[in-house]
Amino acid sequence: MRNKEHYKKIGFMCGLEIHQRLATERKLFCACSASMQEHAPVGRIERRQRAVAGELGAVDVSTAFESARKRRFYYNIFRESSCLVDTDEEPPHGVNMEAVGIAMRIASSLDARIPYEIEPMRKEVVDGSDPSAFQRSMMVGYDGSIEVSGRRIPIPSIFLEEESSGIESSSKDEVVYNLDRLGIPLIEIDTDPVIETPEEAKEVARRIGLILRLSGKVQRGIGSIRQDVNVSIGKGSRVEIKGFQELGSMDEIIENEVERQEKLVAIREVLLRRHARVGTPIDVTGVFEGTGARIIKEKLAEGGIVVAVKLSGFGGLVGTEISKGLRLGTEISDYAKSAGVKGIIHSDENLSGSYGIASEEAEWIVRDLGVGPDDAFILIADEKERCYRAIALAVRRAELALEGVPQETRGIDQRLHVTRFLRPIPGGSRMYPETDAVPIGAAEAMEGVMMERIDPSKIMKNLEKELKNAQLSEQMLWSSSLQLYNQILARTGADPVVVAATLLEKFREMKRDGIQVERIGDDAIMKVFELYSSGRITKAAIETIMRRIPSDAYEVESAVRELSLERIGKAELKKIISEFRKAGVKDIKREVMTKYRLNVDGRELDDIIG
Repeated sequence: MRNKEHYKKIGFMCGLEIHQRLATERKLFCACSASMQEHAPVGRIERRQRAVAGELGAVDVSTAFESARKRRFYYNIFRESSCLVDTDEEPPHGVNMEAVGIAMRIASSLDARIPYEIEPMRKEVVDGSDPSAFQRSMMVGYDGSIEVSGRRIPIPSIFLEEESSGIESSSKDEVVYNLDRLGIPLIEIDTDPVIETPEEAKEVARRIGLILRLSGKVQRGIGSIRQDVNVSIGKGSRVEIKGFQELGSMDEIIENEVERQEKLVAIREVLLRRHARVGTPIDVTGVFEGTGARIIKEKLAEGGIVVAVKLSGFGGLVGTEISKGLRLGTEISDYAKSAGVKGIIHSDENLSGSYGIASEEAEWIVRDLGVGPDDAFILIADEKERCYRAIALAVRRAELALEGVPQETRGIDQRLHVTRFLRPIPGGSRMYPETDAVPIGAAEAMEGVMMERIDPSKIMKNLEKELKNAQLSEQMLWSSSLQLYNQILARTGADPVVVAATLLEKFREMKRDGIQVERIGDDAIMKVFELYSSGRITKAAIETIMRRIPSDAYEVESAVRELSLERIGKAELKKIISEFRKAGVKDIKREVMTKYRLNVDGRELDDIIG
């Protein structure tokens, strides 16, 4: 990692958007369950979506881009967790005031001011994640901040909004979504772009995540929290990186994005010196009549065409690596793929070795396009309409190389820890008023809501009092299991140390052993501790049961029964001890624990033996 001075020198700017699902019983604008517990849909609908002008009369560039992809969207309907509001066949019901109260408490804990009136708005979204093509959103806090390492990080806005649908499957022409996730209350927390290093971005996200978890009112599990990062450098442009679900690699990915932007700026300077420009697409299908290039041959056999474009001054630059495993050609290809093609072929590649394009075919393309020593070209082969749509996007990305770093929304390649193009970055044109939901007065929203500030230091002191161990308390404070830990104690009265050690240490060991801990549901964990606190199982049996549940898909009760893990009661234990004494066993405790370790409580055994 580079030092703070380097980031200051290059004009590094970074801000975060934290999205966290709230743990409420029902969705934000209807009475459907927000638990996402159903597995089998009961129906499916289809939608097509297109971009329209927002409140200011302009069509947002990101929505126009998504609309141009012309994909079909299908939505799986669930009996308990979706309804006519989700399918946009019915107006929204009254807003979920429980969710508003939770969001306002979190906003207050981030020193934010609460609006006098909370106004529901619509945000246009045409990527298919909502059948209505918009998302409902409302500001619940503004002008907040959080302190990180002695620095105050401004939080200009906090929103309560609807979660999007979850993707079930996707292809180049269609996407299948699940409506059980759509409409679950989601809080979005935005920081100003004042973060100075990738490491600080990671720490800010960690601190905001702590406040969210300490509220005790957020969902747990993969996908329940997502961090988006806005990054730019002085000579670059703002890029929004979507979908950080874990913080471990956040700083590395931001660092790689900075490197990508620096390389694109350097490429732009070369292109400008060469007076580079992008040509017009030309149909070169005739060049490949009888070709041996497999990819092109297959597309031509399907009735497709081949289109080429000359990139004047791009010679040697299309193949230049701009980030680990990515080249400028990859960026151009990712734009083209948005139209549904598999990718592009460019002249900086080994055309013969990689694609089977004959040398005379390449020479014909060079001659037809007028390609010189400093020039390059790209090819796309596919069905005619898709091919021209893709080449237009590829041309656009090549033209953007002349500007340097395009403003984009980018996803994360988890294997390489780099970013990949998703769509153009959205602007303000996609916001407009929600005409079917009435504004909410702040006083009304606060009525009956616990607005006590979330104080990490106070919660830490309570943990230390319960666990009698500073290190274990610190781990639990920062753990995503804290909410579950509190719920277990409240419902079962189990020993706090046993609960914390299981959730933190035992689960970590199990994960190292390859056990899919994430498959153990909260209900199952709660059931295990209910059995423990009621005396039906011993502390030693807890880990054995937890290990069996995900590996063999056992229910808790059946695991206890089939593994013979019922605790041996006091009367039966006295009988066992008596029999060992009659047999003349000297070390009774060792013999009992060897045979009944998972069924006997050690302290009870000590009391009986005396």
